[in-house]
Parts: sequence; C-alpha cells; structure tokens
Amino acid sequence: MLADLGYDGVGLTLDHMHLDPMAPDLAARTRRVARRLDALGLDVTVETGARYVLDPRRKHGPSLLDADPADRARRVDLLIRAVQVATDLGAHAVHCFSGITPAGTDTDTAWKRLAESLEPVLDAATENDVPLAVEPEPGHLLATLADFHRLRETFGDAEHLGLTLDIGHCQCLEPLPPADCVRAAAPWLRHVQIEDMRRGIHEHLPFGDGDIDFPPVLAALAATGYQGLTVVELPRHSHAGPHHAELSLPFLQHAAAQHTPPVAPPHGEPSATPEGSTP
Repeated sequence: MLADLGYDGVGLTLDHMHLDPMAPDLAARTRRVARRLDALGLDVTVETGARYVLDPRRKHGPSLLDADPADRARRVDLLIRAVQVATDLGAHAVHCFSGITPAGTDTDTAWKRLAESLEPVLDAATENDVPLAVEPEPGHLLATLADFHRLRETFGDAEHLGLTLDIGHCQCLEPLPPADCVRAAAPWLRHVQIEDMRRGIHEHLPFGDGDIDFPPVLAALAATGYQGLTVVELPRHSHAGPHHAELSLPFLQHAAAQHTPPVAPPHGEPSATPEGSTP
C-alpha cells in the first residue's frame, strides 16, 4: 500500500505483527521482508518503540533504566536483535530511546544505567556499520537535544551514535523552533520522524491539526543534505492508517514545494517554481 501511494520507504517497528523480534526464525523472516522491500523499491529504517513487545503488562517495559539488571538485559537483547535485523535489511539506522526514569531512581544512577546498557548495543551497531539513532522523547530521561549531547559526550562522540529527531517533539518542548532544531542537529542526524504537534502537549497529530510550520522544516532538512527517511509517525491513528497514509505524503510534498527555490529564468523571462518536489 505504501509503495502504491508513492512513499520511498518504511519506518518498520519490530512488533508482534511487524517482524516480531522475539519469535522463532527471525533471520528467515527478515530475509523475506528484505526481498519484499527490494521488489517494491522501498528503503527502511528499523524502529524499536513497540508497546508490550517484551512484557504484556508494561507498555515499554522493561527499559534500559530498570533497577533489575536482568530486565535491562532483555531490552539490550531486543536492541541488538534490531541491529541484526537492520543489517540484514540494509536499513539506514536503528532507532531507540532511553525510557522513563523509574520511581526512586536518582538522575545520576539513571544516566549510568543508560550508558552501561547502550554500550553493547553501540558495539553491535559499530561492528555491523549501522547507525544507532537515539530519540529524545518527552518524559524520558533523555528528553531533549541537550540530553542527547550529554549521551554523545559520554561515548566520546562515537561515530555510530547518532540522533533520531522527532519534529513534533521539537515543537512540543525544545527552546528552538523545529527548523532551527534541524539545523542544530544536522551533524548527528540519522533518522527523522514527523507529525504535527502543539506546544507543551505530547500528542502526535495528523498534519494540519497542530502548530508546526512545515515548509521551513522541510527546507532545513533539505539544506542539511540528510539522506535518510523522514517517517510519518501517528501511533494513535492505526485504526485509520490507510486514510492518513494517503493524506500525509501529498501534504509533505506540497509543503516541500512551497520552499523550493525558484528556477532562474533565461533572458529575463518570468520565473517558475518546479512542481512535484518531494521531501
């Protein structure tokens, strides 16, 4: 369906119904998905934000910050599996996030757990030459671009540690406007998620239902030379997925075209803006 609608790729969340990372025969199932993506001409990034994939009673648990080392190890194992899937698919990057700081855990302890948990994941990403793209997530330990830089410095600016930038999250809580966030994040940008959002409210909205001015954002992305996927993320709209998939790409194409530089006319003729530009 996404290929038919004209999308260039898929942000593939490993989940019970989407290439279950914990079920048997993962390698064989991954090969089948790789062949299908290739046949459809779709690129891919691997995302790891599935709900209840490790624990049927905790939405995103266990996390990299849990007190129990065995629980943290389960999340680490999932992420290492995701790195292998990304390698086998030829994906642009593997996305992940820190998780929410558990009750009763001080901030320094949480950061220590995060670094220790991510170290083997980053080692696997480095060994397989796949970028690990950490997402600042509202409400999590690593919530902002400043938090990402704290993690990056902890790992000595490791080559394979990059950033997932969610444009809606920039609107929600970053001090800079989203287009400025894109420019500031450019050197570390490995994956982009996009949706509409309002200031101070972490709710993913269809395009046009929030406050984001998208043409400057897409122009900033184009100016950075970013070559990965820009993935529409509407996790609470799965019930209307085909509808929003059909509407989202034309919206982004139109927004990108609004910021396309005009073509220089020959011999003083009127200028024109090219049509059909895509983000």
